[in-house]
Amino acid sequence: MQVNAQLNNLRIAPRKVRLVAGLIKGMDVAVAERQLLFLVKRSSVPLAKLLKSAVANAENNFGLLKDNLFIKDLIVNEGMKIKRYMPRAMGQASMIQKKSSHIKITLEEKVPGLKHANIKTGSVSEDKVLKSKESESVESKDLGLEKKPDFGTGVKKEISKKGVFGGVQDISRKLFRRKSV
Repeated sequence: MQVNAQLNNLRIAPRKVRLVAGLIKGMDVAVAERQLLFLVKRSSVPLAKLLKSAVANAENNFGLLKDNLFIKDLIVNEGMKIKRYMPRAMGQASMIQKKSSHIKITLEEKVPGLKHANIKTGSVSEDKVLKSKESESVESKDLGLEKKPDFGTGVKKEISKKGVFGGVQDISRKLFRRKSV
């Protein structure tokens, strides 16, 4: 199944956008996202947003798996041109064209037919999910096993509060201020 997303009137010239689009065409979605994350070109940010939008369309509207998608086609067309004039020598004026781009991305499945097991569609009912969770907790109590608490989220919050370098950022802010105190 093919999933489309498009971005109209991006204020970057199509020639510049095609440089980035040519790099990620034909790649898996995850690889393309990583590639766009580290590219220095200005058009990589809007292309990354468009790719995320196309993946969200595929997952929410069609129930497709993100790992099973690749970029089949990425078309960059010319958008509208804003025309401005620049004064030149001897009282003349020359035209400047500020170009824009229309981008259309098409995602397709690598293996056709793989979909999410969605609760809303009825493939797995909520009662079965709840019963399986209850049975796990009853079995762990019967065996005398306790579930270990999940520390994953708390650790991330603590790291984000302190900063990556453990307070070095706070010192650098105090030392290098824009205005003296």
